[in-house]
Amino acid sequence: MKKYFIGNKSDNLLIFFTGWGCDEYEFEHISSKSDILLLYDYSDLNIDFDFSNYKSFDLIAFSAGVFVASVVNFDFKINTKIAISGNPYLFDENIGLSKKVQTLLCNITEDNADDFALNYLIKTEEERNLFHHSKRTLESCRAEFENLKQIYDMSKQSISDTYSYAIFGEDDLLFNISAQKEYFGNRINIVKNARHNLFFRISDYEQIFDFISNKNI
Repeated sequence: MKKYFIGNKSDNLLIFFTGWGCDEYEFEHISSKSDILLLYDYSDLNIDFDFSNYKSFDLIAFSAGVFVASVVNFDFKINTKIAISGNPYLFDENIGLSKKVQTLLCNITEDNADDFALNYLIKTEEERNLFHHSKRTLESCRAEFENLKQIYDMSKQSISDTYSYAIFGEDDLLFNISAQKEYFGNRINIVKNARHNLFFRISDYEQIFDFISNKNI
């Protein structure tokens, strides 16, 4: 996988597993008091990073990154793990991406990418004004999708769901919300009037952790 590091001279590291097709440019409007290790483009499960400089860790995983983070082993304790708009069982027909949704994702082209984002990822006018795509090519995204399928087939027996909380938009059209409520139980938190991508609602990552307490993004 690829990485992008943002140093803020902190003893705490926020490990952020982004979603399929993402890169650092999608999240450049979000700040943090912590140092940030942003991970994307999951061709493998290797993380080339020295974690020894940090005293504490938190983890956020988004969409497909929820699965990837659930099969990566860390040799240190992570304080809080939050799954956002995703399920560890990424390609499970019932609680992951259905075959219908997988087909939808595979049929994204240059011509319909904006329509897909407006119809499936974001909802409000404010989000539309802030939204911008990653700078990755469609070829790169398609290759990553196939890699994710292979990684899932090889490692789904090793999935470790240790998420403290899950956050979903109530109008997410990629994951079945009723199934997420059943799977995550009392760990799930629902954002009103929101679809799949919640990151255009926030200006710093601390708001995600605050939401667990005050239910407001």
